[in-house]
Amino acid sequence: MGRWAALGLIILGMGLMGMAVNPVHPSMQYALEVVNGQRVAGEAERLACQRHLDDLQKQGSKSFPWVFDEDKANRIYAWFKYCHHVEGPLAGMPIILEPFQKFDLGVIFGWVHKGTGMRRFEKAFTQMARKNGKSTLMSGIALYLMAGDLEEEPQVYCAAVDKQQARIIYRAAKAMGQKSPDIRKRLKIRDYEIGHISRGGQLRALSKDTKNKDGLNPSGAILDEYHAHPTSEIYDLLSSAWGQRSQAIMLIITTAGLEAENNPCHREYLYCKQILKGVIKNERYFVMIRELDAEDDEHDPKVWIKANPLRAGTAEGLARLKAQHEEAFGSKDPAKIRTFRVKILNIWTTATANSFMGEYMSEWDKLAVTPEEFHRLTNGLKCIVGIDLSKKIDLTGDGFVFWLPKVEKVAVTAHGFMPAEAIGRHERTDRVPYRDWAAGGWITITEGDVTDYDAILTHSHDVELERGWNIHEIAFDPYNATHLANQMQADGYTTVEIRQGVRTLSEPTKLFREMVATGKVIHDGSPVLKWCLANAVQEQDSNENIKLSKKNVSDTQRIDLIAAVINAMVRLPALKDTGSVYEDRGVLSL
Repeated sequence: MGRWAALGLIILGMGLMGMAVNPVHPSMQYALEVVNGQRVAGEAERLACQRHLDDLQKQGSKSFPWVFDEDKANRIYAWFKYCHHVEGPLAGMPIILEPFQKFDLGVIFGWVHKGTGMRRFEKAFTQMARKNGKSTLMSGIALYLMAGDLEEEPQVYCAAVDKQQARIIYRAAKAMGQKSPDIRKRLKIRDYEIGHISRGGQLRALSKDTKNKDGLNPSGAILDEYHAHPTSEIYDLLSSAWGQRSQAIMLIITTAGLEAENNPCHREYLYCKQILKGVIKNERYFVMIRELDAEDDEHDPKVWIKANPLRAGTAEGLARLKAQHEEAFGSKDPAKIRTFRVKILNIWTTATANSFMGEYMSEWDKLAVTPEEFHRLTNGLKCIVGIDLSKKIDLTGDGFVFWLPKVEKVAVTAHGFMPAEAIGRHERTDRVPYRDWAAGGWITITEGDVTDYDAILTHSHDVELERGWNIHEIAFDPYNATHLANQMQADGYTTVEIRQGVRTLSEPTKLFREMVATGKVIHDGSPVLKWCLANAVQEQDSNENIKLSKKNVSDTQRIDLIAAVINAMVRLPALKDTGSVYEDRGVLSL
């Protein structure tokens, strides 16, 4: 039993026996209930709660100069007692915070520096399904940052992709301020700007359409529905203006989006997931992601509360969710089903009009075996090695394709290469953990500021010796590859140039997708290959021939490893014709 589970049981037991128990702060109470399984929650939310509990254990230490100030947390709770609902059946009534809202608010505003007392979190990323009180909560926070944060000349922005969306939070904050007498007497509330009567400042909407965006000095910003932003322009604008305030904070609020590829919010989401998992350390960033888990049955109402803590928490709300589910899936319309998954279950989707894998990405994880099992299955087999050489400052890949005749499947794996001096830059721009992937053996970091292509040749030699693979051919994209191909020929390899037009690539590209869809692919779970596969979009000509591409040339969502695999797939017929040692040995088992 974990220490927090044990603590929770002790507190519960003391209460049942009538013993005096010091009241547990609502943020800690909620975290304990989630971690101990008393509340239904997704893995990401559980990790966020565990993070808070772990931080409480080390607070104020030399390596962790933050402490949880219950008075600061309680101050934001008290603020919401002055806030009133502005729409719906509760309009005009004081806001009563739900336990999940108390957790989020308490953690964001309760953690402070032990020496200065200034707020710990500079950014907060909150993602959950629609209609779960996000706008109401953000409106109250916007007003708090104006009146309750005691900031002189506060500048608070309700930011969004366009003027209309930016005005949604602003109008809600304006209405809330007008309906709340205790707040109204502190603020000058106008149509397009709210100021503090004694401390000045301004609360206003901000979008890409806003004129005179230079000279921002934000003390607070709420970035609304970030998933709808085609670029990170507003995020970058606010981030670049940071630093002049002692405890400025940006709150990013969103649902999942319909297009994950190259979406700045999705990149932020992936980065935040790495924080929760402990892969990336960022002590100044609060993360709360309420979503279904991959193994959840999307048709089971019991798990919907993971993404809908407010709606699924009442009989009326749950009934409405069931009706939306029946409407979406009963329609047999892929667009309506996708919208239900994204907006109600809070699941990001890669299914765009030109996404290569689309809905089949959900099948990919099911086809994985452990690296050890993959090596056992492929030991002694012939393979085709595909090579895709990027710019020397970017990710480069080689891919390995094996034919398993007894089960009529292909086994695929891939490996990445990146120059050491580019790793830090690419981790910031691509928002993926290249160094952790290197530590896991999925990529090789080469010395210097450009990729050493000789490392690819060395890697091919090594895997032949270590894993017993028999390289039948090397299929290479001729771009930047002449020297490497010559070296490989000199070492005795058969090399085949793979032209990169649709006439060459269309059939093997479609075949690969079809084999994934029908369960005819086995892979070793490479996170880098999965990332590249999810990033790939397809270009199509008038004859419906396709090839893989990135959405834009400058995109940081790279596809190099899957491009290498497709180069190898071009030569799959030649590999099949060679036969297999397993036809004689008969030891293949799956």
